Amino acid sequence: MTIRPILRFPDPRLRIPAAPVRDFDAALRSLAADLLDTLRAAPGIGITAPHIGVAQRLVVLELSALDGVRTYVNPEIVWASAEMARHPEGSIAMPGVTEEVERPACVHLRYRDLDGAEQMEEAEGLLAVCHQHEIDQLDGVFWIQRLSRLKRDRLVKRYGKLARAP
Repeated sequence: MTIRPILRFPDPRLRIPAAPVRDFDAALRSLAADLLDTLRAAPGIGITAPHIGVAQRLVVLELSALDGVRTYVNPEIVWASAEMARHPEGSIAMPGVTEEVERPACVHLRYRDLDGAEQMEEAEGLLAVCHQHEIDQLDGVFWIQRLSRLKRDRLVKRYGKLARAP
């Protein structure tokens, strides 16, 4: 288990769609363990393999100690509610800035576990937000692309000032 360097915005690799995982083996388990260590060190609540420069469809979430660690291989949203909700979002690839994003309030997700078994999950609230946010990242859609141009430009400017601060 290793803490890996996290790509920082505007690294172009954050915009590359990730490839589906084909091999459910020890290397995948090791990558998932590295993602968890990296997530905890960041700190954050969600991370994808592309965040560390590995273009594979792998997500690790740890919303709280009570919820525990959740690992999703090749996740996809198969249903999203018409009801929308706003929630503050940020990224470990763009630390220090957040903005409210509007997304479907509930989603149904299909994914594989680390053994390759297909799973389904229904999510609402923060978990639904995290699924949508991280699956966007797997698709090469960085979260700020969900903002209006004005909000995105302001956020990028704010992040630039933070990144330059001593």
